[in-house]
Amino acid sequence: MGSLTSDLELKYNSGSFTNPLDSEEFRRQGHMIIDFIADYYKNVEKYPVRSQVEPGYLQKVLPESAPNNPESMETILQDVQQHIVLGITHWQSPNYFAYFPLSGSIAGFLGEMLSSGFNIVGFNRISSPAATELENIVMDWLGQMLKLPKSFLFSGNGGGVIQGTTCEAILCALTSARDRVLNKIGRENISKLVVYGSDQTHCALQKAAQIVGIDVKNFRAIKTTKSSSYGVWAVARLTAGTNQLGCRSWTDPIISMCHNRDDCNN
Repeated sequence: MGSLTSDLELKYNSGSFTNPLDSEEFRRQGHMIIDFIADYYKNVEKYPVRSQVEPGYLQKVLPESAPNNPESMETILQDVQQHIVLGITHWQSPNYFAYFPLSGSIAGFLGEMLSSGFNIVGFNRISSPAATELENIVMDWLGQMLKLPKSFLFSGNGGGVIQGTTCEAILCALTSARDRVLNKIGRENISKLVVYGSDQTHCALQKAAQIVGIDVKNFRAIKTTKSSSYGVWAVARLTAGTNQLGCRSWTDPIISMCHNRDDCNN
């Protein structure tokens, strides 16, 4: 895997490099990748869900530095099958029951291919109008499915984005909530802010609170019960009439969260 060559040899082998955007080569290699992934999913249940490799196994089979010359896709896929697949925890296996359900789909895979193929840098509308407008429309679709108030949608002067991970979303939500409160009470009062969360909430919430500047002592885990669907129903009363930042667990229904927010603001 990954042969190393001298600078002199590299000089005379420079013609082996191909156009990285050659359409026909992309077509050929793309078919190989799709066939490889399709075969993987055809046999995914045959693999042990949890990888059986020992720590450091991959370092023993990979070269110490990056190869100077590229390898063929055939060789790469052979290495992936031989060295990488056995080191994977197979999240998409039908025998996998940890964390959260299957998140992969044909639509997701092909959508990623389209997104990567266009390689859009959508930081503003002029960089790609279709990217901006499609994002607005799809986010409104999602908001409508969640029965969010009109003010939360792009069509209602609201809007939002889909974050890459839940941790990013939590951090963005806390940052927005923090700034909204501090704009009212003054940024010098950040030490007065308190984050409330369910005792069932992922530790990412507490970490995000620290990142946005909330004192560690001001994170309050609220005890929940099965009878209340593990919701933080007491938060509205705990925060009423105070200059504190109330944060609900993701286990709360969206509509109830909105009602609690309104109660705290009144």
